[in-house]
Amino acid sequence: MSNFFSKVAVFTDIHFGNKNNSRQHNMDCEDFVKWFIREAKKRGCETCIFCGDWHHHRASVNVSTLNYSVSNFRMLSEAFEKVYLIVGNHDLFYREKREINSFAFAKVHDNIHIINDDILEEGDVALVPWLVGDEWKKMKKLKSRYVFGHFELPHFMMNAIVEMPDHGELQVDDFKKADYVFSGHFHKRQQRGKVHYLGSPFAHNYADVWDDQRGAMFLEWGGEPVYVNYDGPRYIRLNLSDLIDAPEDYLNDKTYCRAMLDVQISYEEANFIKETFVSQFNPRELSLMPIKKEDMNIDPAMDGDFIMESVDQIVYNQLQKVESEMINQKLLMDIYKDL
Repeated sequence: MSNFFSKVAVFTDIHFGNKNNSRQHNMDCEDFVKWFIREAKKRGCETCIFCGDWHHHRASVNVSTLNYSVSNFRMLSEAFEKVYLIVGNHDLFYREKREINSFAFAKVHDNIHIINDDILEEGDVALVPWLVGDEWKKMKKLKSRYVFGHFELPHFMMNAIVEMPDHGELQVDDFKKADYVFSGHFHKRQQRGKVHYLGSPFAHNYADVWDDQRGAMFLEWGGEPVYVNYDGPRYIRLNLSDLIDAPEDYLNDKTYCRAMLDVQISYEEANFIKETFVSQFNPRELSLMPIKKEDMNIDPAMDGDFIMESVDQIVYNQLQKVESEMINQKLLMDIYKDL
């Protein structure tokens, strides 16, 4: 077989069950899958590849989340001739082995193939599950033009401001013969040379503030990848004065917003403004937050360059500063990511 696919639709890191198995989040995931299928059909895609992290919680799958997964696997099965599910780190029960994964039940569909036990290399395509142990050394032997996986490559952005440190294992140069490497794992869409991190389908939290370049990737054999953005949930942070000037530019029913109090107003005035905007635009969250003097000039056009650190970012930054011969820095970060 020379062509593994004619036209392929690809997405990754949807994380069903995120936000404490929030029904809203699971509904957002399902809405994305429906949009993804419509976009794939417009382009005549017969194959779907998912690049890992279908579920968020590795240890258990909530009953409500399970029902969403069952129905969405069924939709993908009915929409495509073949569906390939690459196992990501969040899909594995054990951190360092692929013995058990959380979407094994998808095998009830004959055309859904789970990439878990080993690398599938066929024609000019390689599908690679989450690498454990020293499996990263196998990447140098791949002969495929297109490589899809869930890789942890150094010097790429884990989110908007935290860079993945180099632990001396898998490197971009290990993919010697590949023309394209498409990966899940890091939620920010980014490209460096042959490596494309696809990014999550939509923003998940305030670590994704102002980062709306999210959605899916479509690829025709021999062509260039095409990224299509999805109008999903969005997280924004800006000054209240900017929000007051043009609320319609920022707020809608999918918006999570933190507005910084850069103007002198009373508690009653702040409540009135908030209630008015909530009534008019129905944002999912609108928080009015105090601001330090040095943060008074926030440019909403900065598009992610200015981000208030989340707890995750603070922890990652501190873990990267750990220097000890007795402590494995990478293991600490892996443990924290899996909590």
